[in-house]
Amino acid sequence: MLELIAGALWAMLPAYIPNNAAVLAGGGRPIDGGRTMGDARLLGDGKTWRGTAVGTAVGVALALALDAAAPAVGDALGISLPGFPINAALGLALGAMLGDIGASFVKRRSGRERGAAFPGLDQLDFVVGALLLALLFAPDWTLQVFTPARVAVVVVVTPLLHLATNGIAYWLGVKDEPW
Repeated sequence: MLELIAGALWAMLPAYIPNNAAVLAGGGRPIDGGRTMGDARLLGDGKTWRGTAVGTAVGVALALALDAAAPAVGDALGISLPGFPINAALGLALGAMLGDIGASFVKRRSGRERGAAFPGLDQLDFVVGALLLALLFAPDWTLQVFTPARVAVVVVVTPLLHLATNGIAYWLGVKDEPW
């Protein structure tokens, strides 16, 4: 059970971190350039080129660090942890960012303002994006690492982690809303 849960969370770390790094990098030119569709912005001011680039770079850097640490951490825990080929690292990190950007587009189309809650989508958008892009960039690795059991762990645990980390960010004053 430890190997299942630890392996799932370890494999998702390069996707968990990018959006948090993007918030900290924040600011810069919005991806949508202020363009609208109907009466709503395409994405909004919260989705910037700088945030996307920094988030992706941090996710890839984390994957490389995890790759180096995997043997020692795995030995200490008595389990086997997956490594990250660069194409998988890029797929997870960039996919997480694109999943979040896609969710922003959906939220604007549904009339929700920036920061408005959208249960389900808010917690799993980046997971779907990360897994899809990892599958595209590194199909063999993704299918080997993300077994159905590991995907189930990710789908169950991620919303809980998402709510906890957003609550902490809100408490620290980094986010305007606790979700």
